[in-house]
Amino acid sequence: MANLKEVRIRIASVISTQQITKAMKMVSAAKLRKAQAAITQMRPYDIALNNMMRNVLSSLGSDATTSFGADRPIENACMIVITSNRGLAGAFNMNIIKAAVETINTKYAKQRDNGKLTIICVGKKGNDFMRRRYTNCKIVSDYVDTFSNLEFDNVKKIAEVVMADFEAKKFDNVSTAYGRFKNAGTQFPVCEQFLPLAKLEVSKEDKAKGGAIKMRADYIFEPGQEELLESLVPSLLQTNLYKSILDTHASEHGARMTAMDKATENANDLLKNLRINYNKARQEAITKELSEIVGGAAALSA
Repeated sequence: MANLKEVRIRIASVISTQQITKAMKMVSAAKLRKAQAAITQMRPYDIALNNMMRNVLSSLGSDATTSFGADRPIENACMIVITSNRGLAGAFNMNIIKAAVETINTKYAKQRDNGKLTIICVGKKGNDFMRRRYTNCKIVSDYVDTFSNLEFDNVKKIAEVVMADFEAKKFDNVSTAYGRFKNAGTQFPVCEQFLPLAKLEVSKEDKAKGGAIKMRADYIFEPGQEELLESLVPSLLQTNLYKSILDTHASEHGARMTAMDKATENANDLLKNLRINYNKARQEAITKELSEIVGGAAALSA
């Protein structure tokens, strides 16, 4: 059994670590409230805009002329990986990275092997991993520090660059991997297609029941459809990416708060065991001293 000094040093170390985990939990809880409010306010707007645009594109069918809906054979691909800048958030970052890697290894395997895959990293954790893992792919690190400024005007620059490259046919397909926020205790990784825009699918059963007519609203365009699409589609894409980054931001603080709460509980359990060991060691030391005193007294009286 360790001596009293070693146990005291370990107890002091655990108490110091516990104070840090408590402080980090409180900081993340404060930041989570602001991040959660931002994504909660953003999500309804994003859902309404997304549904409207998909409905319009599906209603127009072959008449839709937006370049962002062009479905081309995938020769050059792009993966946007959105992670946090810091760790100590449990498996949060690694879960997003695993989702991105799975998509790369399945959907973009050919492009990965041919060096025609571009990976845009938002957040340092994803950037560090992708640089080590995919040395033959182009890794874009220009947006690693995006979380330091989450204003829409700053985030939309990423979407503008990706959209320009898609229109110029530098990319044929773009996907986004990020952490979707559900609540403070639940976040899950998502990997979804960013470009080209997906059209609204109507099942055969819905078509038989007239579902296609219900889901395809009769829109009157003012100004013309081309002008409307050229204005709305970029806004939709910018909003989608902004929502993904806000989702990841809120998820990071939720995951860190949960991880630090667990770490604090584990520190409490460890402290209990250490204090029991300390008391046992102290009792053994006292018993040993008493035995020596009694033995010495007995020797003197003999």
